[in-house]
Amino acid sequence: MIIHKKTRLTPVQRKQLSDDFYERHIRKCDLVRKYQVTYPTIYKILRRAKQNDYSVHRSINKRFQCLEYGLKRLSKIEKRIEEKLKNKAKRYNKKYPGEMLHVDTKRLPLLKGESPRETHEYLFIGIDDFSRELYAAILQDKTQYASEKFLGQVLTECPYTVEQIYSDNGLEYRGNPKVHAFAKLCQENRIEQRFTRVRTPRTNGKAERVIRTIMDMWHRKTIFKSRVHRKTELIRFVNFYNTVKPHQGLNGITPMEKLIEYFYPSEI
Repeated sequence: MIIHKKTRLTPVQRKQLSDDFYERHIRKCDLVRKYQVTYPTIYKILRRAKQNDYSVHRSINKRFQCLEYGLKRLSKIEKRIEEKLKNKAKRYNKKYPGEMLHVDTKRLPLLKGESPRETHEYLFIGIDDFSRELYAAILQDKTQYASEKFLGQVLTECPYTVEQIYSDNGLEYRGNPKVHAFAKLCQENRIEQRFTRVRTPRTNGKAERVIRTIMDMWHRKTIFKSRVHRKTELIRFVNFYNTVKPHQGLNGITPMEKLIEYFYPSEI
């Protein structure tokens, strides 16, 4: 017997429902709650019970039963999987160092023993789209001046030219270049700013992913003696990330090896 995909009651349950109504005089509203079905289903079962019919009727939906429907449904599933794989393949990767730098900010937890009244520190990160080279700093707040200070650090340390910065729409990153410290520094260095869609920070996935990695591998696994110690350990972790840790997105090589491969291909 082919049972319709939306069937909820077996023949035994249908007989029990009928007995509850005709013999035990349970109200229809109580049957709906007890068997968790709709009123039309209750009426249908009770009507057929008068003919001593408690079977589950075959579906009259010919489309549901036929092989052609199954093949069409399989085709839709395959198409959906294909689209998903295509979208995954469209993940952009820039062609050279500095073409795009992803930046983001994360509020750090208070250290063990610190008073809840203490102000939080903020982790600023920048990651090069091409090489996945990481830049990071811990600053006292999340203002435009803090982000300007971090960008200044990146531009000092970075051995290649940064052409574009990609960030969310936070106030520390977005503003009028005439008065906004971070935007002004970008303009002075001819760096184009690009932003995620409003209220969609996940589109800056590379930055969010590296923050998650930093918190998992560095912050949660280290006992910090002080805020100064935390900053020192961050420097060590960034060095480890760039020169030792293999990167899955780079086919198992490190960001440093990716840069060497790009700038000095003859030495590889």
